[in-house]
Amino acid sequence: MTKKLLAMVLTCVMTGSLAACNSGAAAPPATEAEMQADILEEEDTEKPENIAVGSVKNIVVEAGTELKITTTYGTEEPKAELYRHAVQEWMKKTGCIVQDSSATADEMMKSHVIADFEAGAEADVLFWFTGNDANPFIEADRVVSIEEIRTVYPDYAQNMKESMLDATASPADGVSYAVPFYGYWEGLYVNKKVCEAAGVEIPGADTTWKEFLEICQQIKDAGFTPIAVSLAKEPHYWFEFAVYNHTSPGTHNTVPVTIDDSTGRAWVEGLQDIKDLYQRGFLSANANTAEASEVFRSFIDGKCAFYLDGSWKAGAVTDEEGNAENFTVTYVPGARERKATDIIGGLSSGWYISRKAWNDEQKRAAAVSFITDITADESVSVFAGVSATALKNGAELDKSTLNQVQIDSLDMTGGATAVTGAVQDLMTQNQRAPIFEHMPEIVTGEISIEMAVQQVIDKLVE
Repeated sequence: MTKKLLAMVLTCVMTGSLAACNSGAAAPPATEAEMQADILEEEDTEKPENIAVGSVKNIVVEAGTELKITTTYGTEEPKAELYRHAVQEWMKKTGCIVQDSSATADEMMKSHVIADFEAGAEADVLFWFTGNDANPFIEADRVVSIEEIRTVYPDYAQNMKESMLDATASPADGVSYAVPFYGYWEGLYVNKKVCEAAGVEIPGADTTWKEFLEICQQIKDAGFTPIAVSLAKEPHYWFEFAVYNHTSPGTHNTVPVTIDDSTGRAWVEGLQDIKDLYQRGFLSANANTAEASEVFRSFIDGKCAFYLDGSWKAGAVTDEEGNAENFTVTYVPGARERKATDIIGGLSSGWYISRKAWNDEQKRAAAVSFITDITADESVSVFAGVSATALKNGAELDKSTLNQVQIDSLDMTGGATAVTGAVQDLMTQNQRAPIFEHMPEIVTGEISIEMAVQQVIDKLVE
């Protein structure tokens, strides 16, 4: 079942979302990338010469070397403890020192990472997105390609499928820079107790958007909040599926050229659906001001029925006693061409080495050593859980270690009819800001939907 699931997800990703991510139509204009690169400070990017070629298996790391690492494993992320353990084990093994600056991957964190590169204070190792969020670093030659790393360490990332390395190449230049870690899917987490108390059926493979709205109304009438969400911090999940309900698996990974083209209209209509959810009172009362952790807690505590998030959250969906039996994960109800079973997923993050670290002999060896350790088959399998990977040998999945939500997710992804990547990955943080940073004003009507979409389009063509 596991191998079949992973094969299905990877096949769909390869033929759908990731292929779309690499298409010329989806990439931003060259002038946008050039403008982003121009804001980065100039520094000596001359490549070191006469580096001895060796194997990652025999790499020599000098004890006491300090390595600055930035990841999206903030303290509230479900896999943060796994990451901290991996760091501790690597430090014990090598005698190196890690300066960690990990944080939750919200829009604020993305801005901080860009600011660090602008100030010349970037991390030596970065766990980051493989889409357009990496364009400023790549255009400015501030991260090192896998091809260049392999000129020194030929067996670097050799446990990964070459086809998947190619598929996660940068949309800026078609070159692979990041070693993929594990993939993701997005799904609708459900508090079964709330649904039972409200007398509603849990949405399933055939639930339509219209039926979902009726379910939400019944939940609200029963005294619960239907949907736990922070539009202030994490609007992107609902944006993706709201738009997806007006596109299709084959057209979702496109950005609008004009507000009147098919994608532009889909974005406007999708945002209108989110505004409709807000106006109906189906969202968290503090959706426009709350931290993501606040609304997630309200879901866990039985105040809300649904919570939309990614596969990384599955291990954390339990009650105070660690019981996951009262929760499950299901499909986001569909509309129009999109079936509920058409999901969003892919391989969108990986491990980068900065040019600054690569040009430092001690840090170069340390960075390669760390990434080699954390992307080894055993490590990837532990981190990935029920998510897809790029491993040649596939992830080793021990179902006895999974909670009920994770087990349910295998059925959900196993029944998927299509997989497409998140369209937000085709834009930089700055380009999507008019929507993502102003969702509260959009749903309250302070900013018109058409104006927000047009502002994104304007940034895409600058």
